[in-house]
Amino acid sequence: MLARALLGPARALRGTARRVADPARQVRDYWGSERATVKQAGIAVTISATTSLIAGLTLVSMDHRLGEVKGLFVLIPVSIGMRGNIFGGMAARLGTAIHTGLFEVSRDRNGALFQNVYSATLLTVSTSVTMGILARSIAGLLGIDTVSTWDFISVALVGGLLSSAFVLAFTVYLSITSYRRGWDLDSVGSILILTVGDVVTLPFLLVASYLVAIDIVTPVIGMVSVGAAALSLAIGWRSAYPVVRRIVKESFPVLTVAIVLDVLAGTVVEPRFEDVFKPFPAFLMIIPGFLENTGALGSILAARLGSKLHLGAVTPTAKPDAAALLDGSIAFVLGILVYSITAVTTLIAAQLIGADYPGAFRFIGVVMVGGLLATVVAGAIGYYAAIVTYRLGLDPDNHTIPLVSSGMDLLGVICLVVALGLFGVA
Repeated sequence: MLARALLGPARALRGTARRVADPARQVRDYWGSERATVKQAGIAVTISATTSLIAGLTLVSMDHRLGEVKGLFVLIPVSIGMRGNIFGGMAARLGTAIHTGLFEVSRDRNGALFQNVYSATLLTVSTSVTMGILARSIAGLLGIDTVSTWDFISVALVGGLLSSAFVLAFTVYLSITSYRRGWDLDSVGSILILTVGDVVTLPFLLVASYLVAIDIVTPVIGMVSVGAAALSLAIGWRSAYPVVRRIVKESFPVLTVAIVLDVLAGTVVEPRFEDVFKPFPAFLMIIPGFLENTGALGSILAARLGSKLHLGAVTPTAKPDAAALLDGSIAFVLGILVYSITAVTTLIAAQLIGADYPGAFRFIGVVMVGGLLATVVAGAIGYYAAIVTYRLGLDPDNHTIPLVSSGMDLLGVICLVVALGLFGVA
């Protein structure tokens, strides 16, 4: 009895240790097997965090136009977000095609590459006009003073077409390179495409904003744009190519929801421009990167889960299984990395250009707390967006990227505002 009393707890401890060790071993083995993917994603988010400074500096340099063109800030998150939504979704679909052996480098009109390029072009035209109309309507409903609807449509479409040409070319190049070199497009595609979208969208939006000063031009461009958008949507909806038809039918409704979320993100920032972002331009500098990173982290997880759902490697249940949680751990570690780099590099850049900020500790605290809070939210949205669309019989690649990216534009801004309040900035 004495021996049993003494050995019982020891045996129980050993048994518990074995059970606890199993998950730890699973995590270690999983991270070991995903070493190449984690390395690729880590490089991608490091590039993203660094190059997003270019977009941030561009936004700071647009300060005068933000004051001159009423309501222009409302268009910024949605303009950036649409590039990532359309072309991030395209990369996710091509990533799935690579994983399932359906991708080939070809100009064949029945191939995945051609039909994805064609559908992305049609969606760019139709969503740009929709974006201008909804941005002006929502801003008006919320009492935000803006320029006319024709001005919004013209700026959105011209800026969108110019930036989309670059992002489309980059997406095609990245997809072909990933296919030939064995890269995991699901892990690098979303974040690199969002990065390129940030860098090229803001300068072209700035250029397009000068159309507002020409009275006769924007009504003409606006009316032509509405006709082009309706025609593009009709062509895609009734296309003879089945992949194009499915992409347009499934993507346009969810992209419209994404536009609303992105516009709301802009309306959250617009009223705080004079009180927070104008006195502390360093916070204005992190807006593009913050929106990009929150959406990209959730999109990486959603894209990976989308491919694994197609392959049967993840179970679409309300409670995430081990494979999904392990994928989520990658997104969280990448979040720590990307927001640490964003905070430090932005602080250094602010010092160099003389942009004000409310102390180094408070600035880094706002970025890290807001960023990690947004990472957790992005992970949850990425997972449930993937499994819900899959269980409804829809293609997760057509829905998850827009929902996660635009949802996180809005929720990411809210997380940033919460962090600003916690640190007494706003």
